[in-house]
Amino acid sequence: MADRYFPNTMLVFVDETTVQQSFPEGAKDPLSKLLHLPYRTVCQKLKSAAQDLKETIVKETWVCKGGRVSDYTLYTGALGTAFLLFKAYQVTRDNNDLALCSHIIKACDSASHGSGRVTFICGQAGVYALGAVVAKHSGDEQLCDHYLTKFKEIELPKDLPNELLYGRAGFLWACSFLNKNIGRDTISPTQIQAVVVEVIKSGRKMGKGRCPLMYEWHEKKYWGAAHGLAGIMHVLMDMELKADEAEDVKATLRYMIRNRFPSGNYPSSDGSESDRLVHWCHGAPGVALTLIKAAEVWNTTNW
Repeated sequence: MADRYFPNTMLVFVDETTVQQSFPEGAKDPLSKLLHLPYRTVCQKLKSAAQDLKETIVKETWVCKGGRVSDYTLYTGALGTAFLLFKAYQVTRDNNDLALCSHIIKACDSASHGSGRVTFICGQAGVYALGAVVAKHSGDEQLCDHYLTKFKEIELPKDLPNELLYGRAGFLWACSFLNKNIGRDTISPTQIQAVVVEVIKSGRKMGKGRCPLMYEWHEKKYWGAAHGLAGIMHVLMDMELKADEAEDVKATLRYMIRNRFPSGNYPSSDGSESDRLVHWCHGAPGVALTLIKAAEVWNTTNW
């Protein structure tokens, strides 16, 4: 693992200076100098850099492609550009970002017809959920209702997996996104609970001993955020769980912590001894986000 991360050369604590050109001894590299600036100055610089990066991404992924959609998904396609524009709008309140976001979503809606995928990140649920939220912010109630109607018409196949990218957890993520951004019960608790029950039931069927919940995707018991435990547990913590269900989630996370590698990384799948992958999909980065979520939900630093 020694060659899979950058050494941390930052100071433990950086005190602000009131004069932008004055830097304490030790602030030699650009990042250290940036962190020595007053908080508001740092925020403005980061915001400006983010705006420039957003413009570059929009140009390369949308403008240069002539507005054509070959991949509609949020994960690797045009809906990801739309989501970026929506996040930018939430910071700047620039209506131009919101308008372009809505335009891209409409193109993604057309491109997604017949795909059959039902998740937020890789399916039509993401198109309809983001479309409804953006329409709500735009004040277009008719368009918002249009996307919500299409979302509620989604039917989950019986053989749907449980993971985040293509499975039930990915659909639940879209439900949560709608309820957080439009209003509680936009997607009814009854509909959500029916899916949660299936996820818990599937996990318990494969779970064992100290790991009460376990899932398979393509015949592997993955641990990561994309296809495995980390992603599914993260979504379940956003749901209204019964006491025994919440305890199963906690016990599953404890099992993962106990069985991580000495390096601090996590196996990509149950029983794997390969300490190699350090991505959001597989490895510690995705698991870390889930453990942070656990600390927030249960208000403890034990995670």
